[in-house]
Amino acid sequence: MIFTLGINHHSAPLAIRERVAFGADKLPHALSELTRAHVAREVAILSTCNRTEIYCSADAPEAVIDWLSAYHQVTRDELLPYLYTHDQPAAIRHAFRVASGLDSMVIGEPQILGQVKDAVRAAEEAGTLGTQLHKLFQRAFSVAKEVRSTTAIGANIVSMAAAGVHLAERIFESVAGQRILFIGAGEMIELCAAHFCAQQPKAVTIANRTLERGRALAERYGGQAIRLDDLAEHLPQHDIVVSCTASPLPIIGLGMAERAIKMRRHRPMFIVDLAVPRDVEEEVGELDDIFLYTVDDLAQVVESGLESRQAAVVEAEAIIGQRVDDFLGWLQARDTVPVIRALRDSAERMRRHELEHAHKLLAKGEAPEKVLEQLALRLTNKLLHAPTQTLNAAEGAERQHLQGAAERLFHLHPGD
Repeated sequence: MIFTLGINHHSAPLAIRERVAFGADKLPHALSELTRAHVAREVAILSTCNRTEIYCSADAPEAVIDWLSAYHQVTRDELLPYLYTHDQPAAIRHAFRVASGLDSMVIGEPQILGQVKDAVRAAEEAGTLGTQLHKLFQRAFSVAKEVRSTTAIGANIVSMAAAGVHLAERIFESVAGQRILFIGAGEMIELCAAHFCAQQPKAVTIANRTLERGRALAERYGGQAIRLDDLAEHLPQHDIVVSCTASPLPIIGLGMAERAIKMRRHRPMFIVDLAVPRDVEEEVGELDDIFLYTVDDLAQVVESGLESRQAAVVEAEAIIGQRVDDFLGWLQARDTVPVIRALRDSAERMRRHELEHAHKLLAKGEAPEKVLEQLALRLTNKLLHAPTQTLNAAEGAERQHLQGAAERLFHLHPGD
């Protein structure tokens, strides 16, 4: 049985989501521990800033919940009010909806698909992805592609990063030719860097507290990395600034911004502040030559495409419903595999036994025609003995059911 359990931005506040998140460095150990302890046969963990979800093939979800609680040292009483659990077919539907962006904070955003693929890759490397989950996620990727290519769900600006590029193009005719400074090196900055750098900017700089991490991101885009402590010195050299750190206090204050504008001789500067709490003091936005946009401002740009996305959701849900049915059919077909294998093994044992018996008769000098006739008769009787006996012993509704099954299995037409 496939289960999904977890918490997300719909069910839990950030304070709870933070407590049950899995860092990339802890994920391999967590995956291995789940299967080694026989809590689940197969497992994959999706952990992002908006959700932590465990996809597993297991007998029941209770043991997985206990494991999650113990692993993060969060009591069940703390966890259960925010936790959702899905079994088949809801678990399958949920996986398809997540991959397609229908369960995201911004409906239709494409970032989640990459995060699901990363989760699957981690499970594969940990050796915890078996046949059922492998097939589930491959179908999920296929469904996501179908939803994106056949509906309008991806036709509008659906991410903060894309909205940032859109707003920048209102200030500058093109992002190409501009110097961009990214403050931070986390997941959101990585996403923004991918969107902005796709426009071929003139120069890219990453400012981060840890220079090594900043340098790793800068190298992807042919940029340079600087220490956050050196920000004031480098700020005036940049036309576009995108900031998203976990700093509890503003990084760019009014004084720093005023000095930067003066050194720029009042050439405009576009700043996107994606941090909560803010990285840029609110008063900076009042300066004439600075265009400051916050998370809420970008959300309005994203929201403008909501109406058309909502219409696409109806189409996407219909696609997902059909693909869930298809996957359930595949699972049900797999359930018959052990029965088919057992049936074939039984028939093979009968065949070998009767063939051995026939060889002995031939060795004794029996006529081949007689031996063949006896072989066919004995094999037929053995193959039909169990179903015939079961049909004769059955009564009432059970007999009708077995008769109908026999007619279908052996393509019989008694009335003909």
